Amino acid sequence: QAQLVESGGGLVQAGDSLRLSCAASGHTFSNYDMGWFRQAPGKERDFVAVWSGGTIYYSESVKGRFTISRENAKNTVYLQMNSLKPEDTAVYYCAAVRRYSGPYYTPREYLYWGQGTQVTVSS
Repeated sequence: QAQLVESGGGLVQAGDSLRLSCAASGHTFSNYDMGWFRQAPGKERDFVAVWSGGTIYYSESVKGRFTISRENAKNTVYLQMNSLKPEDTAVYYCAAVRRYSGPYYTPREYLYWGQGTQVTVSS
């Protein structure tokens, strides 16, 4: 059974940086799209970034500030978040899905999810 575990969230000030980690187990995820999503209170879960077959895609709201990376040897994907803004406050989730076409941008396309990690950015 595949399992994803996020870590690295916290409370920071605007302009600060955080790096989130997502450790995957139970599968070899090299053939999987690995995505990051976020959900603010009262809002839908939104796409942030995805690593799809070596190609990377970002939402417009984070492009230039966030960087997704992947370390296959550790079955881990990272989300480096720089120049954080209060509107980045959300629970951040990593997700995985076997890649047949892709990239995948919507939550319903993903099969495996982590438990989420809270990121709070104060102004």
